[in-house]
Amino acid sequence: MTTLFRRAKPVIGMLHLPALPGSPASDSTLEQIRLGMLRDAGALMDGGVDGLMVENIGDAPFYPSRVPPHTVAFLAVLAHELKRAFARPLGVNVLRNDGISAVAVAEAAGADFIRVNVYTGARVADQGILEGEAHELQRYRKLLGSRVQVWADVAVKHSAALGVRDLADEVEDTVLRARADAIVVSGSGTGKQTPIDVICKAKAAAGIAPVFIGSGASAETAAELLRFADGLIVGTWFKAGGILSEPVDSARVRRLMDAVNACRTD
Repeated sequence: MTTLFRRAKPVIGMLHLPALPGSPASDSTLEQIRLGMLRDAGALMDGGVDGLMVENIGDAPFYPSRVPPHTVAFLAVLAHELKRAFARPLGVNVLRNDGISAVAVAEAAGADFIRVNVYTGARVADQGILEGEAHELQRYRKLLGSRVQVWADVAVKHSAALGVRDLADEVEDTVLRARADAIVVSGSGTGKQTPIDVICKAKAAAGIAPVFIGSGASAETAAELLRFADGLIVGTWFKAGGILSEPVDSARVRRLMDAVNACRTD
């Protein structure tokens, strides 16, 4: 199990950034985005999450791989603000699939891990064909002397496989050949529940690498999911009314964390 967290079965609270300057839907200044992000992060921390992750979800339609330099700069500034303000592990996800930039942002900000949606293999998404860049990303980490962990999705949401391959084989290759530190599995889309059989198959193939749930956790399902998985990444359910575009509701965070704490054994 990853040693980043103080407790077993950690819960990571997602920080969904609105469109950054330069993105098609952008209508906020960086300062407005910063203040909203810190407000949401505070609500997540008040609710008792074990870590945070920031991503540029408002930047749709997403680039399939490299994002522009200004996006990297904005994300590095915002992630650094989070590390200064909150003493919890921090992750970075640069959508749709820019793991190289995520490493750069994490290193600049002092973040602890990144999430990469298509780390190995190739999948079809609304951005076209997304190809894994584990070979480049791991060499970039080495170049920077980076200790940032790589959390890799397998069969990531909002995508389809190019060919038929067993999930267990994909997980095993992602850990053993591509050197991922953790595996993330999810449902078919944002907020969609991750099937239990997918979690079990991934867990059996992942060896010592932890397996995190990447979508669909709620106060009602958290305890059941954590019977099989090592941790949760939660975004949409923590929002007011469970609506992605709404601010984080600390009462909903506490409800889920109460369910998680009741099933922890540490």
